[in-house]
Amino acid sequence: MGREHDSNVRAKKEASVSFPFRWIAGVLFTFFIAFLGFMLTFIPGFSYLGQLATAIIIAIIYSQIFGYPEFLRPGITFSSKVLLRVAIILYGLRLNIHTVLGDGLGLLAKDMIVIAFAILFTMYLAKVFKADKTISLLAGVGTGVCGAAAIAAIAPIIKAEDEDTAISVGMIALVGTLFSILYILIKPFLPLTDIQYGIWSGMSLHELAHVALAAEPAGEDALAMALLAKLGRVFLLIPLSFIIIFIVKRTGRFSKGKQQITFPWFLLGFVMMSVLGTFVFGKSIPVSENMMNGIYSISTWLLTAAMVGLGLSVNLQSLRTKALRPFMAMLITSVLLSVLAFIIL
Repeated sequence: MGREHDSNVRAKKEASVSFPFRWIAGVLFTFFIAFLGFMLTFIPGFSYLGQLATAIIIAIIYSQIFGYPEFLRPGITFSSKVLLRVAIILYGLRLNIHTVLGDGLGLLAKDMIVIAFAILFTMYLAKVFKADKTISLLAGVGTGVCGAAAIAAIAPIIKAEDEDTAISVGMIALVGTLFSILYILIKPFLPLTDIQYGIWSGMSLHELAHVALAAEPAGEDALAMALLAKLGRVFLLIPLSFIIIFIVKRTGRFSKGKQQITFPWFLLGFVMMSVLGTFVFGKSIPVSENMMNGIYSISTWLLTAAMVGLGLSVNLQSLRTKALRPFMAMLITSVLLSVLAFIIL
């Protein structure tokens, strides 16, 4: 009995001593897969998927073949939890509040319609299809607002499991990429000016990267309007998050009973960085464009590493059982959202 006790104590001490190494190795492992995803984007075909989606695919495949690397769990968990929130905070720098409120108020009203439709219709179809409600909500938010960043912001509020978050991000990446390519292909046949096409892309596509991919062939003016329309949707993530917090607290939906939810303080960081990027950086504090682009790149790498951490927790068996119906709901919503955005241009 004493020998068994000594063995347990020794095991605990070994785990404690090795923790820093396991933590560092786990974080580096997520960045390594993120780097592999980045390198694959130089290969034709993968470039359309983008670094984030490619890295998630690698992480999921690795997890299915080799299993979850338990030894690296502390660092992987750190990436999927902490780095994810840091990435969302830095993401706020991309949002220029003055541009959205000064030049895009009309677009902002249309963006509200787009977001409300995407979330409510996805949830309606989820009910019809008897789909997983958590994945469906995350997919609806990602479709309506700004893809992976929106999913990452909402997931802690509704206490989504890592696997559900990763599944939702994967679906958004896949559908958004396919839609952006389809938009480019059908552009010559649409009765739209370049500017109208840009606005349509910004109002209906999923990620900022998808919007840029689809709108860039239409010219700089079209791309600028597309990004403005998209930034309006990013801006609306702020009030949307607080609306969902209110609903979860009042109804207990997406949680076990009417339990207290932890306030997502990182959203305040997102707002603060938006304010700094809009009113301080480049004005009171001189910041070069190269430095801002560097910060954008850091946020992209952090978000990719975080999504790798989530992707490593995906089980393909549950993906088949849990994701098919939410995927169908999101796909149908995405098609109808494109039609709606076209109508309200």
